[in-house]
Amino acid sequence: MQKTEFDAIVVGSGPNGLAAAIALQQAGLSVLVLEGGDTIGGGLRSKALTLPGYIHDVCSAIHPMAVSSPFFNSLPLEQHGYSYIYPPVAAAHPFDDGTAAILKSSPEETAASLGVDKDAYLQLINPIIKSWPLIAADVLAPLHIPKHPLAMAQFGLKAITSATDLAKRFSTKTARGLWAGMAAHSIQPLNNLTTSAIGLVLMTAAHLKGWPMAKGGSQTIANALASYFISLGGKIETSFYVRSLQQLPASKAILFDITPQQLLAIAGHKFSSLYKWQLQKYRYGMGVFKVDWALDAPIPFAAGACRTAGTVHIGNTIEEITASEQSTWNGGHPDKPFVLLAQQSLFDPSRAPEGKHTAWAYCHVPNGSAKDMTEAIERQVERFAPGFRERILAKHVMNTEQMEAYNANYIGGDINGGVIDIGQLFTRPALRFSPYRTSAKGMYICSSSTPPGGGVHGMCGYHAARRALKDIFNIKAP
Repeated sequence: MQKTEFDAIVVGSGPNGLAAAIALQQAGLSVLVLEGGDTIGGGLRSKALTLPGYIHDVCSAIHPMAVSSPFFNSLPLEQHGYSYIYPPVAAAHPFDDGTAAILKSSPEETAASLGVDKDAYLQLINPIIKSWPLIAADVLAPLHIPKHPLAMAQFGLKAITSATDLAKRFSTKTARGLWAGMAAHSIQPLNNLTTSAIGLVLMTAAHLKGWPMAKGGSQTIANALASYFISLGGKIETSFYVRSLQQLPASKAILFDITPQQLLAIAGHKFSSLYKWQLQKYRYGMGVFKVDWALDAPIPFAAGACRTAGTVHIGNTIEEITASEQSTWNGGHPDKPFVLLAQQSLFDPSRAPEGKHTAWAYCHVPNGSAKDMTEAIERQVERFAPGFRERILAKHVMNTEQMEAYNANYIGGDINGGVIDIGQLFTRPALRFSPYRTSAKGMYICSSSTPPGGGVHGMCGYHAARRALKDIFNIKAP
C-alpha cells in the first residue's frame, strides 16, 4: 500500500472501530480504517452459511444495544440503509410445562405474564426505565463522576449484585427463569457480582427501545456505518491484516479495535513494562459454540409466545441455568446448556426463500473448547419444540477455534473481548486514568476490551476517539 499521511488510523472495522473512525472524521480529521478480512463488520456480518438464499448472521443477530446507543442514535444511518424490524415479543423463555415467560416492550404486559411477581417486577424495572435517559450515557462509559449521581447510584446498587441474589425478589419459576435468561448474557456464573447489570440493561432496553433485528442481516448495520464514514471523506481498506506497526502509513494517532493479546503482538515493544504486564494479565471468558440452521418451516415451539419472539432463551428454570453456566465456567460441557436462539426469518422474509426459514443459536463453552455441542443444542431446542429436528434442511456450526478464525477478537471463542466480572469491570483492559490510552503516545485501544464492554453499540470506539481527539489534536468532541 502506498505510504500516505493520515491524521488517524483505525485498525479493525467492527462496530467500535467504525464508531471511532466516524467520530474522528466528524472532527475534520483524515482517517483510514484497515480491516484484515475481505469484508467489513467484525461481529456485524451476514453470509449464506448453509444453502443458497438463506442469509445467516455470523455473530451478532439481535440489536437492543445498537438501537439504544447514544452515539449511533446521533448518526443519520437510516439514510445509508440502516433499518430495523421489531418482533411482537422481544424475548421468550419456555418452560417444560409448555408455558413461557415473555419480555415485551410494555413493562405492564411483561409483568402481567409473571403472575404474583407482577408488582415485584414493576418495582424493580420502572425506576430504571424512568432514570435511564439520565444515566444511559454514564452507564455506557468508563468510570467517572456521573451527571446524575443519585440516579446512577440507585441503578448501580442493583447492577452490582449477583443475578442469583437479585432473583430473590421473585417467587415464581416464571419470573426467576426470565431473569436468569437475561442475566446469562453476562457469560459468567450467575452468582458472580455484577451479573445483574447486563440483565437490567437488556430489560430496560426492551421497554424503551425494543430488541430489533437489522432488516436484511446484521451486515447492513456495518454497511451503513461504513457508508456514512465514507460520505464524510473517510477511507477503508479490506484484506489488510495488521501484524506490525511497520505495515502502517504515517499517522498522528492509531486506534486499535482489537483485544490485549493482539495489541501486545503488534505494539507490545512500544509499551511500558507496567502496561505490558497489565495486558498480559488480562483475562478472557467463556467461549461460544454456534449453530445456524436452514429450515423448511418455523420452529414448532410448544409455547405460543415463543413463535412470536425474535429471541428465545432456552434453559428452563433459574436453577438449571445457574448450574449450566457454573459447570461451563468450571471447564465442563453440560448436557443441558443454556441456549440463546434467534429466529430472524419469522419477521424478515429476506433471510430465506419463500416459505422457508433460518434459525441462529449458541451456547457457552469453556474458552478454547473443541467439543462439538451440536447435539446438545439441538436436544435443548427439541425439548421445547418437539418436531424441530424434522424441519432441518442444513446446518452450519462454529466451535471456539472457528469463531476466533472468523474474528481474531474472539480469543478462545470469547465474544465479549474479555470477561466482565468485578475484577475487570472497572479495569478493562488495564488500571489507568483513561482505559483507552495505552502507555505509548498516540496509540489507543477502542475495542470491547474497554468500557462499556461487549455488544453492538459503538460506545467503546466513540469514547476512545474522544480521548484521542483531546490528547493528540486538542479537539473537544461533543
